[in-house]
Amino acid sequence: MEELYTYLDDAATYLENIGQVTYLEGLAEAGENLFRGEVCQPVSLEQKEWLLDKLSSIHIETSSKEDVRKAFQLAVLKGMKGAVQPHHSMTPDAVCLFISYLVNKVLEKREEPALLLDLAAGSGNLVNAILNQANIQLSAGAFEVDETLLKLAFVSANLQKHELQLFHQDSVEPIAFEEVDLVVTDLPVGYYPKDQIAKSYELQSKEGHSFIHHLMIEQAINKTKANGFLFFLVPNFLFQSEQAKQLHEYVKKEANILGLLQLPKSMFQSEQFGKSIFMLQKKGEEARQPKQALLAELPSFSKKDALADMMNQINKWFQEELRI
Repeated sequence: MEELYTYLDDAATYLENIGQVTYLEGLAEAGENLFRGEVCQPVSLEQKEWLLDKLSSIHIETSSKEDVRKAFQLAVLKGMKGAVQPHHSMTPDAVCLFISYLVNKVLEKREEPALLLDLAAGSGNLVNAILNQANIQLSAGAFEVDETLLKLAFVSANLQKHELQLFHQDSVEPIAFEEVDLVVTDLPVGYYPKDQIAKSYELQSKEGHSFIHHLMIEQAINKTKANGFLFFLVPNFLFQSEQAKQLHEYVKKEANILGLLQLPKSMFQSEQFGKSIFMLQKKGEEARQPKQALLAELPSFSKKDALADMMNQINKWFQEELRI
């Protein structure tokens, strides 16, 4: 993993230095070279030889999918430190793995393949982690509006050999994608500027711009099959805004609220940036309404004993409330 990260970092930095590209764009190019086994950029002979020399030191076929994902993730994180765009952020690795565990819980007894959708894929770290950890055959579709992040997700998925369909589109707009068994999205937070598009949503704001995180929850529920599951990373203040009542009523009408798991406070710079995992099941004949929703504040992921105890409680909840 370290060797792979070193290659990606060195090649991305080199491409940044010799061309009119950012580190993140250079990283996507470095990953593309690795996937194709050749230098794909129009560079001088000397530059090509330097890149080929770096490329020859890496044997991607001996790396596990998780090593590829983690090496790529580290390089993306480095690039994001230098990026000024506020939407350039990444779902933390521990959270990706914890959501993967929850996804496996709800798909545990499923025998046929499942289809997953991510409405805001970013660089693809969350969706790729879930695909790596899945205990059943799982394919996915993902939307991302930022071109650089989409290219990173594309290259990362290729290197991990995942069946992932990627779309360069704002996922609040009408999307041509089939209904899915599962939605997992780290929701962007803020106002959605396209009022005309928002008008087609039940969760549109009565005045001013609508919340993009509310519209995405509605879009996700619409794109999920009856009885399907939804996992969102949401801000802790989700049900404290002026539009919270409207959101709560809509969600209760369309889905069963399974739980809200607050992520450790230590993960965030300040309380205002804190997030939780919001778990839903779309209503249907086989959907179960738990008598008691799963509400908990997760311990720090570095405290192994406390986390193991919490996971035992979560497993017990799934068994008793959802019969999983």
